[in-house]
Amino acid sequence: MSNSIIASSPAFVNIGTHSLALYAHGPDPINSNDPVVLFVSGVASSALVWAAVTRLLPPTIRSYTYDRSGYRNSESSPVPPTAENVALELSLLIKKAPIPNPLIIVGHSWAGVLINEFIHLKGHGSIAGLVFVDANHETAPLVLDVYDATLSAISEGVELYSGAGIEAEHKLTQEEWAAFRADEATEKFKLIERKEEFEEYVPSFETLRKKQLGKRNPLVGDKPVYIIGGTRSRDWNGFYKAGVARGNGTEVQRSYVRELIRTADEKNEGLQREFLKISTKAKFVFARESGHFVQLTEPGIVVEGVSWVLGELQSPA
Repeated sequence: MSNSIIASSPAFVNIGTHSLALYAHGPDPINSNDPVVLFVSGVASSALVWAAVTRLLPPTIRSYTYDRSGYRNSESSPVPPTAENVALELSLLIKKAPIPNPLIIVGHSWAGVLINEFIHLKGHGSIAGLVFVDANHETAPLVLDVYDATLSAISEGVELYSGAGIEAEHKLTQEEWAAFRADEATEKFKLIERKEEFEEYVPSFETLRKKQLGKRNPLVGDKPVYIIGGTRSRDWNGFYKAGVARGNGTEVQRSYVRELIRTADEKNEGLQREFLKISTKAKFVFARESGHFVQLTEPGIVVEGVSWVLGELQSPA
């Protein structure tokens, strides 16, 4: 089976209230003990965001991507897309598909919160390992506010992917990029994007913090965890330059944002290193040539993370 998301036809998995689109890449596992890879997208992202990564995975690896409720080929959910509800739907998808194999879960951005909600809900028994791709730690909004009002004022009118340099630096094929952008331009995408990003995203962090999962660290014991940090200053510097070119912001506002940019990477590294605490077997790397969307601009680093986890699983104890 092809590893290309574009070439994959989804299986529609009924989770009781509606159906989710699940895409399988690579061959069937030889047995139920072989780990498989499951990709979980960040806020306002369909499975297409993983196109370059799944294409670059070794052809022997079985992996899965899926569209969350309301995205692309999945039906809409009758309940709000809170992180708790998204984690519940993910657990139902795994059960109903079914995917019986141990999971190496790869999560980007908001998936840091979603994965922790999944562990809180189901435990870590089904998890073989984790790869965090510039994932959101539960304390992220308290340290690095991506919705900072002054930053938003400076970047007003700047398109996300061009401002962050992703339009020029992504590693998707022309066909993959066209599908990715066309999907995000649909009304269906915009509807669920508004619900996730502007209604449920910010509250989800406080909801998770109240569960105090940090007191249970190492949360997944000795299961291998690979943490990839993005260079956030790349994105913000791009937004800043494009915004200033548009005439946005006063000099006071611009000075404030320059200071945000100066400290962004140090703060983000601190947040990413918090994930080291969830396992006694964890590794941290920094994607120096990528901003937040590492899977689009440096997909090879994500593949390296999956390979590292598989290697640790195969190593003698």
